[in-house]
Amino acid sequence: MAVKPIDVAAGLVFHQQKLLISQRLEGSHLAGLWEFPGGKREPGETFEGCLVRELHEELGIEVALGQAFEEITHDYPGKTVHLKFFLCRLAKGEPRAIGCAAYEWATRERLAKRDFPSADERLLERLVGTAALWR
Repeated sequence: MAVKPIDVAAGLVFHQQKLLISQRLEGSHLAGLWEFPGGKREPGETFEGCLVRELHEELGIEVALGQAFEEITHDYPGKTVHLKFFLCRLAKGEPRAIGCAAYEWATRERLAKRDFPSADERLLERLVGTAALWR
């Protein structure tokens, strides 16, 4: 029997030629790795609504939500995740590590040097390779 994927919305939050990344909490799945902030979609919630809620809960920020940029389904041992990434711009607030271990405004060069979950590999290549996003 196939496992139902876990729907996750994540934000590619750009501000002043940098991209917001956050570090997963100790004790969580993939603890210590860096990721694009977001979280699990609740029943009846849209991906967009989920992302707005999660960014507020985890980092205390509000964003201007843009278009969907990438969609990935990835199998981990014991679970499958369906990730939907949205381009965003910081609209209000300064990030705080509320629901994450740390956060960073990463440059294009720095992003390529951080350890991310394997599900993000294709997305990272696309982000680093698309110079127009960083302007």
